[in-house]
Amino acid sequence: MANGQHDPSNPQAIALAIEGVSHSYGPRKALDNVSFTVAAGSFTALLGLNGAGKSTLFSLVTRLFGMQTGRIHIFGHDIQRAPGEALRCMGVVFQPRTLDLDLSVTQNLLYHAALHGIHRREARMRSEEVLSRMGLADRLGSKVRDLSGGQMRRLEIARALLHRPRLLLLDEATVGLDVKARAEILGHVRGLVVEEGIGVLWATHLFDEIKPSDDLVILHQGRILAEGKVACIVAKAKARDLNSAFVQLTETGLGSEGTAP
Repeated sequence: MANGQHDPSNPQAIALAIEGVSHSYGPRKALDNVSFTVAAGSFTALLGLNGAGKSTLFSLVTRLFGMQTGRIHIFGHDIQRAPGEALRCMGVVFQPRTLDLDLSVTQNLLYHAALHGIHRREARMRSEEVLSRMGLADRLGSKVRDLSGGQMRRLEIARALLHRPRLLLLDEATVGLDVKARAEILGHVRGLVVEEGIGVLWATHLFDEIKPSDDLVILHQGRILAEGKVACIVAKAKARDLNSAFVQLTETGLGSEGTAP
């Protein structure tokens, strides 16, 4: 979506609406009037270098940090006024690993399901379902510490899907993984969009994880520099590819209103 404005007449069309969000750590402004939307059933890449403000934004959306300025809606639910309804619609994979290495794959999922109030029998059924979806059906009894880095990430995604959210946020989900593991995880996540209709916000600093057909938000030093289809942003910048467009935008500091389609 081009303007980042929440449309109250059709809240189900927009999975995530960020409206005028700013956040500071003392005198340092980490986010400066950030606005954009993620359409339901779409893959949106949030591209920014380390320190751009991506993790701060995720912390605000997930209510790890309190809001200072602005509003955030998840499928029409204001995260400040109706946090329970909003968070139930969303699954999250944070950059730091948060699995219990000494528990099995299934035990990790059952523990998480209990936190969501999912009955144990239902939790086991859902665990088998999401593990199969993420290509881990043969690792149910394995200790997490025996998994590869890529398998751990897939398990975290499976865990985030247990309560059947309609929006999935992933913050640098492929950091530290090899090329094959990165491609597998991206393939699984893109499959969720196409086959399950889940809206995805994929935060990354890696250009090769983004396709020309993706929705894209470029975040740099806490500001949105561009929002729209990748191909449109590249064409508007008169660049040969996304990498060149990114360099041009970050050097000139051109605002989103100059690049959105």
